[in-house]
Amino acid sequence: MMAVRPDIRLDDAPMVPVTCARCGAGVQVRKSSWNQTSVQWTGSALSRCEERCSAGQLAANGGGLFLACSALNGSIFEAVKAGTVPVLDNTF
Repeated sequence: MMAVRPDIRLDDAPMVPVTCARCGAGVQVRKSSWNQTSVQWTGSALSRCEERCSAGQLAANGGGLFLACSALNGSIFEAVKAGTVPVLDNTF
């Protein structure tokens, strides 16, 4: 039987809070690299996010798929530029 290795990534680089500049949704973010971003949503953030709510309304009518919020992505990018969200693998 193979042993399960514990996931200790968050011990060395925990998620940090980011607030969307458009709607004020607060999420937890971790950037492992420039191409990989982990976002942990709360129930409150889910209900505040305008793009997510719009996608949900479209899905209820047979269309729309929510992959990401462009406003939140912009807020995360700004947080990276400001140095509040570190990029763990800073190579391009």
